[in-house]
Amino acid sequence: MSDVGSEDFDEDQSYLGEYEGDRNEAGERHGVGRAVLPNGDTYQGMYENGKRSGQGTYRFKNGARYIGEYYQNLKHGQGIFYYPDGSKYEGSWVNDQRQGHGLYTYPNQDTYEGEWLHHQRNGQGIYHYNDTGSRYMGTWVMGKIESAGEFIHLNHRYQGNFLNNNPFVFQPSGPGKYVFEIGCEQHGEYLQVDQPASDEENGKHGKAQKSRSPYPGHGEGYFSIGASGEEDRGDAEEDEIVSTMALKWKPKAVTGLSLWTPAKDPSSDGEGLASADEKGGSKPPTPET
Repeated sequence: MSDVGSEDFDEDQSYLGEYEGDRNEAGERHGVGRAVLPNGDTYQGMYENGKRSGQGTYRFKNGARYIGEYYQNLKHGQGIFYYPDGSKYEGSWVNDQRQGHGLYTYPNQDTYEGEWLHHQRNGQGIYHYNDTGSRYMGTWVMGKIESAGEFIHLNHRYQGNFLNNNPFVFQPSGPGKYVFEIGCEQHGEYLQVDQPASDEENGKHGKAQKSRSPYPGHGEGYFSIGASGEEDRGDAEEDEIVSTMALKWKPKAVTGLSLWTPAKDPSSDGEGLASADEKGGSKPPTPET
């Protein structure tokens, strides 16, 4: 499941169903109680004047569950949501939505930790890749990467501006630098240039199959686009040529280590993010979705 998920799990807001527990003088559910709702969900926890308020556990019939704070029947405060696919969100909720600081763990054990707004990554955060140990530190705006950030690998890091064509793909853009553990930096710029697609990339309907890493030493990054801008065209000719955008790193200078002052990407109005070195180390605040 993606980290846009918990809004798909609507809790039964009706007052029907079976209930065992405390009530107030008006006969409303009030205090500690347990309810079995008409749709098969269950809730056990605190009530106030007939509504879920305070600490409680809500179990969905599909296996999902929420353990945390409620206010007026809505998830509000600190809580943990466990999803049926094995992903999990732990953090702040406001009016039934992920909002504030939280940690999202994905089914593949990648994580994002940082700020949220209306169920979306929004603000400072870190995305950690479980399989490689790499992590991206930067700024998100409503689920998308915004401007300057830092991609940290085992023995080097890249600091510069990024574009977001996919919530889980971080594409460098414009000026930046690679910082190596051996004590030097390579300054340069990422450029997007048109490049003819290879025979392997040219297939029916203008579909390209290849994608490579944009980082030096890992091949060039190809972001293939069909000639029509569509994934599939029933009337496309078999010999239609696919255009590709190649992400090229243009080195300019090698220097000693220095503080990072992000250059502003002309295509972005976002502000730069201070590097981990400037903050006194590479340890993330943490790094989900």
